[in-house]
Amino acid sequence: MRVKYRKGAPEYLQANTHIVVENPAEYKGRWSERFGNNHPIHIEVGCGKGAFIVGMAAKNPEINYIAIDLQLSVLSYALDLAIEADLPNVQMILVNGSALSEYFEDGEVDQVYLNFSDPWPKTRHEKRRLTYKSFLETYEKILKPNGELHFKTDNRGLFEYSLVSITNYGMKLKQVWLDLHADEEFAAQNVMTEYEKKFSEKGQVIYRLEAQFVTN
Repeated sequence: MRVKYRKGAPEYLQANTHIVVENPAEYKGRWSERFGNNHPIHIEVGCGKGAFIVGMAAKNPEINYIAIDLQLSVLSYALDLAIEADLPNVQMILVNGSALSEYFEDGEVDQVYLNFSDPWPKTRHEKRRLTYKSFLETYEKILKPNGELHFKTDNRGLFEYSLVSITNYGMKLKQVWLDLHADEEFAAQNVMTEYEKKFSEKGQVIYRLEAQFVTN
């Protein structure tokens, strides 16, 4: 998600270090200490303005959530929602999703979410797609055995690419939605992102998948 620079965003994040972790590498292998419990840890890589991660945390107090984004202004808007919700199970870090193994120990994370990631449609940018094999390797490294990846997008090209990439990597596709909002049962429990709400209201089809890293 690209947004205009937000004036005062650096100072805003620095003033709320109870939510935004200043030195996340210090918590590698110790995130349970940061949260003060041993609940499962779910991370969202590319959290946008925070609607999904905060919504999930509100629905699932028994799970710890970490919102990750590389853009300072974007994370500052997610922080708005987190402060308003005042939830103990939400933390945020301003880092690159390609370097997750610097911030999480092997097997420390229970689930990874990718929502409406940049499609990087040009072939020369394939390695930047968050479902490219090098990213999958990182997710597998930090996830517990048989950990899962949940992915949503409105971009059919990226979704088709991701299906192939995930399958070629040897992951198990647990479930695939070619029109998520047509599934009324799942839609009733679905937590939408900002993009998802915007696009679905315009009639855009939303694609989703759940895939699992299989431990031999």
